[in-house]
Amino acid sequence: MTMTAADLHQLQPAMTDRQRKRFLNVGCGSAGPERLPECLRQPGWEQIRLDINPAVKPDIIASTTDLSAVETGSVEAVFSSHNLEHLYPHETVVALKEMHRVICPGGFLLITLPDLQQVAHWIARGKLTETLYDSPAGPITPLDILYGHRASVEKGNTFMAHKCGFDKKSLSEALVNAGFAEVRVKADAHYNLWGYAQKATSAN
Repeated sequence: MTMTAADLHQLQPAMTDRQRKRFLNVGCGSAGPERLPECLRQPGWEQIRLDINPAVKPDIIASTTDLSAVETGSVEAVFSSHNLEHLYPHETVVALKEMHRVICPGGFLLITLPDLQQVAHWIARGKLTETLYDSPAGPITPLDILYGHRASVEKGNTFMAHKCGFDKKSLSEALVNAGFAEVRVKADAHYNLWGYAQKATSAN
């Protein structure tokens, strides 16, 4: 994964001193703990799974735009993997503010989603429907990254459709506008963006 335990210790040293840390896995899906970033698989982390789809048996059934079931400042971290792009642009504003709200002062959001800038490179080369890589769900094309995995949507899983997207600049701006005090965004080699956003150490 992009964010390792060593990376997290450097970015967030105060967090490692707490005996009990909870993180909210927003849009958790059916993936097991092996799909979590290494930094959140370390001893001492307790996962709370949240998803809009009851079929994946989350701890909390809710939309990312309404985290009212989670108390303000009650988790040390939020992990969001490939779910923000499933919202309309105006809904992403609400979702990020909700994530900011539930994180305690000094806590952080770790978010990953498609990097449209990298995808646009392949579209411009005429490779819209060519396979970029193989995933557990099957071959992934630039068209799948733009609009959602077509095979999953075809089978009736409309939650997989994409309604918006980001590049590094727009994701950084969205995180800052949501209230986060420190924001870092980078791209990886697999057409993803990774964002680390820390909440201020005092309530704001």
